[in-house]
Amino acid sequence: MPSMNPKLSLCIESMPPETLMKIFSYLDAASLLSVGCVNKHFYQLASDNGIWLKIYSRCFQPKRTIWKLKSEQTETVSVGCAALHDTKPGYWKKEYIFKQIASVKTRVIRLLRPINPYTGLPCKNKEAMKASGLSWILVLKDKNGKEHVMEKAKLSFKDTSVTVLWHSTDWPCLDILSSLKLFGVTPLLLDQGRAPIKNGPRRRSLIAEYHLANLTESSVAIGANKLVQLFSLNPGLLVGLWKEKNEIAFVMAGLHYHQLLERSTLGSATVQYAPPPNKPVLDDIDPEYGLHDYNLHFDMHGESCTYLCGTFRSLFCRKGDIENGYLKLTVLSVKDNKKHLPLSGTLGLSWETEVFKGKVKNCYMMNVTLLEGNGKPFWCFSAPVYLERSSKSSSLYDCVGPIYTTDYADSEGKVCVEFLWLEETKEYFIVSLVLYISTKKVNNWYGTNY
Repeated sequence: MPSMNPKLSLCIESMPPETLMKIFSYLDAASLLSVGCVNKHFYQLASDNGIWLKIYSRCFQPKRTIWKLKSEQTETVSVGCAALHDTKPGYWKKEYIFKQIASVKTRVIRLLRPINPYTGLPCKNKEAMKASGLSWILVLKDKNGKEHVMEKAKLSFKDTSVTVLWHSTDWPCLDILSSLKLFGVTPLLLDQGRAPIKNGPRRRSLIAEYHLANLTESSVAIGANKLVQLFSLNPGLLVGLWKEKNEIAFVMAGLHYHQLLERSTLGSATVQYAPPPNKPVLDDIDPEYGLHDYNLHFDMHGESCTYLCGTFRSLFCRKGDIENGYLKLTVLSVKDNKKHLPLSGTLGLSWETEVFKGKVKNCYMMNVTLLEGNGKPFWCFSAPVYLERSSKSSSLYDCVGPIYTTDYADSEGKVCVEFLWLEETKEYFIVSLVLYISTKKVNNWYGTNY
């Protein structure tokens, strides 16, 4: 047979525009947006107002007619015909996208209205995330500028946070990586009747960026077992490295519900979402305005198990306890042994990959949700922390055992926890829990001056 001339071979791009438009008219909205990314010609055809008006009308606009008076006769005019002639190219595509986004936003806001009286956070965060189609991805960037996207993740939900665990057998070598970015990802178009298309159009919102150069030297090592070492990167990221190869085994992120949806959806692909500043409600009567009526929801958990979860109300600070730029809120005191709290289970942070799984002792996720006097979230975080053996001994006359401590600090405050280990019962007791809040944060929030 004679060989086929390559110049005579046909492809879809060489088809007449009318034929392509006919093919495109059978596609759904997500497929049309994907087709528009092929080239400029496809973009123009896939933005046709006639195709998008039909899609828009099927979803949002009921069939109706406009009546016009002409020569003493009534004439029915299609809304679509007028809309096609009077609009710019791509108008109905944009209208459809905006209407879809607004529809999803309305459903999410409705789910977020009921508030949990204990945490001060919405009760249906998990349902709101599902309604928005929200997921999270990692983007690893190497020193040559190439990006490696990690999507497969395991989720674990708690009262105030979600823990996301990524693990894969094909992580790029740590030595060639320069940065790691955490994104919230939502489908641009969400069909409530089916799951989002895997490779469909999506929006990225940058949550945090971490530098991985010299990770083992610049990061805080919080624990290890026979297989992995754990390194903490603020805010709230945990990197597990294989001990022998010094390569990434898994990445775990603690994401607090407070502002999670905003950070995961309202930012851009390059700029993080910045929450609006709090507008202080001035008080001219209370001389200790901003020093009392704090409520704390405190949660300690592993990847899936909970060791302690409790709510502490009516916390306060006296003016004499303000030192070195911090307000001191004493939640549990060593002297008040009636309020000391036992931990349930063996303290440790569980992890897993496709091949291995394990547990690093004396490491855990700490969730802090501090509410101010009006019940608004004031200081919230979810972060990996660890226990350290203290040099001091127990000062309790009826309990003897080694003391362990956990210290956490960020730009807004510090948390100091003391544990007593009881060898007889093989359990930890929290004997002291103290929060230190930055006076700068308090002054900005309340409009005061401490």
